[in-house]
Amino acid sequence: MRGPEVPGGLEPRAGPEVLGQAARLASSGLLLQVVFRLITFGLNAFTLRFLSKEIIGIVNVRLTLLYSTVTFLAREAFRRACLSGMRNRNWNQTFNLLWLTVPLGLFWSLFLGWVWSQILEVPDPNVVPNYGVGVAAFGLSAVVELLGEPFWVLAQTHMLVRLKLLYTTVLVFCYVIHFMKLMNSQELTKKSLPISRMTDLLPHITLNGTFVNWKEAKLTWSFFQQSFLKQILTEGERYVMTFLNVLNFGDQGVYDIVNNLGSLVARLVFQPVEESFYIFFAKVLERGKSVKLQKQEDIAMAAAVLESLLKLVLLIGLTITVFGYSYSQLALDIYGGSMLSTGSGPVLLRCYCLYVLLLAVNGVTECFTFASMSKEEVDRHNFIMLALSFTFLLSSYFLTKWQGSVGFIFANCFNMGIRIAQSIRYIYRYYRESPHRPLAGLLPSPFLIVVFVLSGVVTGISEVFLCCERGWPARLLHIIVGALCLGATLVTVFFTETKLIFFIRTQFLPKYTQKKT
Repeated sequence: MRGPEVPGGLEPRAGPEVLGQAARLASSGLLLQVVFRLITFGLNAFTLRFLSKEIIGIVNVRLTLLYSTVTFLAREAFRRACLSGMRNRNWNQTFNLLWLTVPLGLFWSLFLGWVWSQILEVPDPNVVPNYGVGVAAFGLSAVVELLGEPFWVLAQTHMLVRLKLLYTTVLVFCYVIHFMKLMNSQELTKKSLPISRMTDLLPHITLNGTFVNWKEAKLTWSFFQQSFLKQILTEGERYVMTFLNVLNFGDQGVYDIVNNLGSLVARLVFQPVEESFYIFFAKVLERGKSVKLQKQEDIAMAAAVLESLLKLVLLIGLTITVFGYSYSQLALDIYGGSMLSTGSGPVLLRCYCLYVLLLAVNGVTECFTFASMSKEEVDRHNFIMLALSFTFLLSSYFLTKWQGSVGFIFANCFNMGIRIAQSIRYIYRYYRESPHRPLAGLLPSPFLIVVFVLSGVVTGISEVFLCCERGWPARLLHIIVGALCLGATLVTVFFTETKLIFFIRTQFLPKYTQKKT
């Protein structure tokens, strides 16, 4: 006999509580991201001295693409659909739906593994040994990670902010151990978890005879179509590299290293914020409903949070763009030596800094958009994503033929700009009938813009006269000039963007705020 089903599950929390927990989730995710990324950053800097560009290209581009494609296609749609706030949710049906990610992931792993091994160009075994073993290992890792999906969704939905974990096998065991502990604690009742024993998480036929919630399943299918298209947009350059062979393995390796270095802040800061506040918007806003038909205090809170988030990522992106231009070559030389700091590396990283700005804004705007869209709006948006996907692939191919690896970044910037425009249009129309204007977060103060321009000019002149062939004394002076300009920029932000500073202090630094009060 199974335990009684819990039809309702999680009741919607009060807006401020959800906001606070989303901020803590983002903060904890940010902290762990920093720790793990710094470790990876150091290991990569070490291994770059000993590995060839060809091996780096195969592992970081082709095999990583296999892993990300399997996990993305198998789980992204399920995550988005099952994180949406449903008041009358049958959690047994939701768990049944989530377990479908495992056979789906196994299918994609076997099919794509065959493509990677038999259809694509196999590298020279003398240059890249054990390619087949690598394909099997990356595919198996993706399937193992999918075993933790029911735990992940349950933890995210109930805002278990202290539950942030490692990858693959450790990920699954950590979830199992954590929820086994919850079964024997008072927190089970406090968190209103819809389970009473671990077996409730396993797939089974519910009392009313239905296996899954078909409304959830249809929403999942809509998100699956969207996820497929979004994956093409997100990993498009790797698909072009892998299937069209526009770059050799060595050039792919250099591009991927620069891509990882350039997107470091995006993965450290933007991704945890997007994931956490997607949950916030999905819980506070009622999907598909007009602004007038929802609680006005929730609408106001969502608008204020969206405005602050837009301002936060915009300023971070502008800082990376302005200072990244003058410090790209120095960063690459320190990170990977002459292999990266000569040739196309510095140009790639400078262009990527601009792309990071667009990436930051797009992440937050789409975070809100996908959390508030109805199923019909998601379906319509899929057609736009389809057109963007084809446009991106074509532009990537032709721009790369014309400009080399820099063409990938130009194509990404073009498509990201279109995606931002689509999301901004949706947000404007969403809040058009209300007094709230969250898009004001995309307008920094004029004085701050002047400071950014001056910082860019000063650091650009510093690079010409102090970096990077003039030895370390000159390089240190160049770094000092950048530090002074960055300090002046941060001080200006503190005094001109007071609303943003208040948001950060109250939501991301609550302990500091309590001490002050």
